[in-house]
Amino acid sequence: MSKDVATSAELLVAKQRMLRVDLRGRGIHDRRVLKAIANVPREQFVPPEMRHDAYADNAMAIGCGQTISQPYMVALMTETLELKGSERVLEIGTGSGYQTAILAEIVREVITVERIPELSGHANKVLHALGYPNVVTFVADGTLGQEALAPYDRILVTAGAERVPPALLSQLADEGLLVMPVGGADCQHLHVVRRTGKDHHTTTLTACRFVPLVGEQGWPDDSL
Repeated sequence: MSKDVATSAELLVAKQRMLRVDLRGRGIHDRRVLKAIANVPREQFVPPEMRHDAYADNAMAIGCGQTISQPYMVALMTETLELKGSERVLEIGTGSGYQTAILAEIVREVITVERIPELSGHANKVLHALGYPNVVTFVADGTLGQEALAPYDRILVTAGAERVPPALLSQLADEGLLVMPVGGADCQHLHVVRRTGKDHHTTTLTACRFVPLVGEQGWPDDSL
């Protein structure tokens, strides 16, 4: 695609290729997830100078040391949540707001937490402009969740830490699912935690690399 401003037609072609090759071609089959990704204009969530590459299957810098995740990882994490449509979801790491929009296309309510005010403010403006009344944004320490609105049917964490923060586990509803990258600062594995009563059962999926989850129950600011 040209490095000049992409046309709507070019973006549509790129999105269709992404859905066909990068998502369906790599095993993403949940119809709700594919429909949500088809509906959300990813070009609205990336820096203007990068919109021509909005549907490339890679992460992009969005400022403040943060990134928008690659489409495949967004799709995989969303599919892993096993969403049916009635859930209340807690998202930790609003970032660009793209993952937030994908969730909002599917579920009843998304509560999303971002520690960087600049990112939260920009994401909130984009989400509002695109018409997502079922999203509530907070600027706070995401490692502590949002206890006042707990419990949550699903929790999605879009940053990596050495362990799942205990605060998030305590805010997960019975039979709820939490998806999060867990590992070192440079490489993690996607963990899926299912709560059954007082027990938490963890399975591990693919290797991945996310920005660090900074906060009281994550990485300290000065550790990286």
